[in-house]
Amino acid sequence: MLVVLKQLIFCACIYLWMPHPFYLSVTEIKYNAAHKTTEVACKMFTNDLEDAIKRSSGKKVDLINSTDKTETGRQLSEYITKRLQINFNGKIRTLTYIGYEKEEDAIWTYFEIKNCEEPKIALIENKLLYDYLKEQINIVHLNIGNFKESSKVTNPEAKLEFKIN
Repeated sequence: MLVVLKQLIFCACIYLWMPHPFYLSVTEIKYNAAHKTTEVACKMFTNDLEDAIKRSSGKKVDLINSTDKTETGRQLSEYITKRLQINFNGKIRTLTYIGYEKEEDAIWTYFEIKNCEEPKIALIENKLLYDYLKEQINIVHLNIGNFKESSKVTNPEAKLEFKIN
């Protein structure tokens, strides 16, 4: 666990302060017990995400200067939901698109899982940008009550399992 944490901190430092030498995404998954929902946020480099959407859909997307936010949101949602699968307690959950925002050279995309009981087992399949970048690394942070854990997958690996205590 300590080794994985050190690797994640190292990757995060490079991700935040270096000019894009790694292909990295971050997915944060947080359970909200009060509302029985799960909040999901995905962060990817803007240029990588734009190129991946263009390659997969054949349509150009401009995430920085979008003239049609509805269409841009549809393209983001379609791309991400085909490559990020969340299974809680043996049930595949539906991601509902909320929106996106720019942060320096990255895009945060937000989703919600509604009517969700507290997860005891979480199976995450994260293939974001795998169809575009063979060097892609995807980090997943899971936060459910007092349970907080992070893990990573490197293309072609995609599956993570978390057992919540």
